[in-house]
Amino acid sequence: MNVTQILFWFLSVLALFSALMVITSKNPVHSVLWLIATFFAISGHYIMLNAQFLAIVNIIVYAGAIMVLFLFVIMLMNLNKSIEPQKSKWLKLAGAVAGGCLLLVFVAALKDSEVHLQSAEVNTGDIGLISNLGKALFSTYVVPFEISSILFLSAMVGAVVIGKKE
Repeated sequence: MNVTQILFWFLSVLALFSALMVITSKNPVHSVLWLIATFFAISGHYIMLNAQFLAIVNIIVYAGAIMVLFLFVIMLMNLNKSIEPQKSKWLKLAGAVAGGCLLLVFVAALKDSEVHLQSAEVNTGDIGLISNLGKALFSTYVVPFEISSILFLSAMVGAVVIGKKE
């Protein structure tokens, strides 16, 4: 096994473990922190696939902004044991059966696929590089890019005007 395969398997195990910890953690704040670890592991996969822009956007948008929003909402809700409803044994059993059925459907769908014959080219090519994205945005797609920037600017001005007190 080379270094790339070891890194891939490490990131995969980290992503799966942290995703399982998201759904099994009793404390919602701990779940959000495990979700951040999951996003970092997925960003590592993006970097291995030479998609640096997706990795950076994943870290900035999801691990940064969205997780801060989740933490803010969770802390505002002030969850504790007395407020949280108790789940019955039958509901947990129904969830386990539904999850098992979903896993069975995934296994059946992937059984006949030819994914095992294909391999991803790691650190080759220049499809996901930020410089190529910049060249495409500022040459071929410059007009839609500028129109979207004007749209975002007007949305920000509108949000300030709506939020301003009389």
